[in-house]
Amino acid sequence: MSKQIVSVIQGSTITSKIYLIREKRVMLDSDLADLYAVKTKSLNLAVRRNVERFPEDFMFQLSPEEAKSLRFQYETSKKGRGGRRYLPFAFTQEGVAMLSAVLSSPRAIHAHILIMRAFIKLREMVATNELIRQKIEELERKYEKHDKDIQDILEAIRELFEPPKSRRKKPIGFHVKY
Repeated sequence: MSKQIVSVIQGSTITSKIYLIREKRVMLDSDLADLYAVKTKSLNLAVRRNVERFPEDFMFQLSPEEAKSLRFQYETSKKGRGGRRYLPFAFTQEGVAMLSAVLSSPRAIHAHILIMRAFIKLREMVATNELIRQKIEELERKYEKHDKDIQDILEAIRELFEPPKSRRKKPIGFHVKY
């Protein structure tokens, strides 16, 4: 593979093209087509020819609302202005892996390897963030208990410094009542 192709693919930020849609990490067909250096139409045609390889948990088509939301979030082009005529397809990590069987050019193979690494890196980052969140919650619980203990100690110290409450003392000895 030529160094020029490698630098073009590595120069793009693959992780920024991974979106969270329907609680799944996915890549859009247009982003994949850019990375594989094919037209989006050609990529989708290859997928349609091999539709049995792409069940719903590998690939799904966005709803109009999801596509509209993406357009607002990521500034994709508007319909009728050189943009898409059809709703985009979203590919999960497994769907991207299956694309490697459908598209087998040298660039597609290299892009596939980089995409898989990006998904793995993202998964590791999420796991690390979850571990950090758990540690913070553990520390909060620990210091919450310490805070209560410190409050109890301070209260006891305050009681020691307060002057004793005057109590009426009982006289000592025997007393005779008349």
